[in-house]
Amino acid sequence: MTLFERILAARGLSDAQVRADFLTPSYEAGRHDPFLLPDMQAAVDRLVAARDRQDRITIYGDYDIDGLTATTLLLDALASFGFEHVTAFIPNRFVEGYGMTVEAVEKIAKAGCDLILTVDCGSLSHAEIARAAELDVDVIVTDHHNVAPEQPPAVAVINPKRLLQDFPERYEEFILQEDASAKTSDATSSDRSRVSSASADLYPFLDLPGVGVAFKLVQALQTRLDGLEPGQEKWLLDLVALGTVCDVVTLRDENRLHVYWGLQVLAKTRRPGLRALMAVAGVKPQTVNARSLGFALGPRMNAAGRLETAQIALDMLTATTGQTALEKAYQLDEMNAKRRAEQDKILKQAIVEAEQRSGDNALVVSAPDWNHGIIGIVAAKLLERYQKPTYVLEEMGEEAKGSARSYGDFSAADAIRAADDIITKGGGHKLAAGVTLPTARIADFRARVNKHYGDQKLSLAVQQQQLLPREDASAGLDEITDALVAELARLEPYGNGNPQPVIKTEQVTVQRLRLMGAEQQHVKLTLSDGLRSLEMLAFNAPQHFFVEPGESVTIWYHPDINEWQGRRTVEGRLLHLELA
Repeated sequence: MTLFERILAARGLSDAQVRADFLTPSYEAGRHDPFLLPDMQAAVDRLVAARDRQDRITIYGDYDIDGLTATTLLLDALASFGFEHVTAFIPNRFVEGYGMTVEAVEKIAKAGCDLILTVDCGSLSHAEIARAAELDVDVIVTDHHNVAPEQPPAVAVINPKRLLQDFPERYEEFILQEDASAKTSDATSSDRSRVSSASADLYPFLDLPGVGVAFKLVQALQTRLDGLEPGQEKWLLDLVALGTVCDVVTLRDENRLHVYWGLQVLAKTRRPGLRALMAVAGVKPQTVNARSLGFALGPRMNAAGRLETAQIALDMLTATTGQTALEKAYQLDEMNAKRRAEQDKILKQAIVEAEQRSGDNALVVSAPDWNHGIIGIVAAKLLERYQKPTYVLEEMGEEAKGSARSYGDFSAADAIRAADDIITKGGGHKLAAGVTLPTARIADFRARVNKHYGDQKLSLAVQQQQLLPREDASAGLDEITDALVAELARLEPYGNGNPQPVIKTEQVTVQRLRLMGAEQQHVKLTLSDGLRSLEMLAFNAPQHFFVEPGESVTIWYHPDINEWQGRRTVEGRLLHLELA
């Protein structure tokens, strides 16, 4: 087998049909029936009535990219369907905070709203939705976050995770599984029929982002309303791709489908805002990929909500003229530069405190004036540096607010819940969470988080092994060619659930070491396996990457192409290195 075939086999893509479906997903064949999502029918019925009466609708968005793209998508689609009175409300991270608030609901109701349509929030907003009902405002929730055992009193709560709660045994890694009883040879035909019927009534894939759920609502509305002809909804996939990649959901099933086709739509997008943002970020439309979204477009859009208000990013997305779009795109670019400078400042201060707590298995660091719109990124940087779960808190007088990042078997959210008697509020996911607590209890919180780590009987060394790259295949350097990189591009889009392939090459000799960067923090190694030499580049390289010529090493890396002054050369992005 060729190296590409070995990589495909390692990813379970040996079967020809499975491989074809993955490499070139069919939009028509791969899409799922939107009415299999909970409460979709009720939501469509209410929206059809709203269009007939021309109700006043407020889309209650969110300040991250998933919420912003979902808000823009529904503004666009509802206008196509003939809704005439639709506005958007984007909460301010520093005023309302995440999700719905009673104050915001009251403000929206006072403005004369008849129907609130949430995106990327609302599943746990029982009090806020009850208050809306008291004010004669209906609510439709579209969301993808965790759900409560009892749903809030909304007209509809469209959230795929409701099915995971109700039918946990039917899903594995968010994908609907065939019932084992249907696979056995002695299963009766009635058994198989019952299982088939049950599966037909459940949505096949549950890890849609907020913008993905909003897109399914649009597909459902197409069955009842004129204005967006079948097939024309594909022009919305540029927004779906952007929100899906930046929300780091699993790039499998419908998510892969949406991003695969969304990137092609983005290359010829009709949106002045996205064209302007790509121009400012230096992204060529003809070569846009998932990495462009996650590392070029996404950070610029997120900078607005992290520093001031995400309304700036929404204004860019919804701009109708090139001039306005370009003005907003440049504003986002400037804010992103400011965000990076502030982030670097906070990170340096956080490293000083982290070094003082080197004996802790989980890091909890804090200081006044650490912008809580940025500390989540800092937590991720500290986790990468120290390979420990990390909580970063901003001290805001008597109250502190923080973000957590984790990995492996340690749940950031579970550790917060273990400190329920200390904190004011908190929650989230296994790998990312948020917490608010009295500043005076930070030391107690640190102790509780580390006690929870110990109670899990986790080995930090074993945990850290999970951060090391795992190779898709082993290969000699002679197999790393321009043709291979072109073949690997067929596996795009890369992301959560479909990472960029990792190659392992054993016993290569270091021929040359070159240090780069203002602080000599980057390294380029020239390596040889006796048949071929290849350059390997590592940015912000750890100390053990700085190996002397003559040493023999085993390496893990991404094959890549370096283009410089019109010259293309194959190289590797070095991920890990061990002395042989």
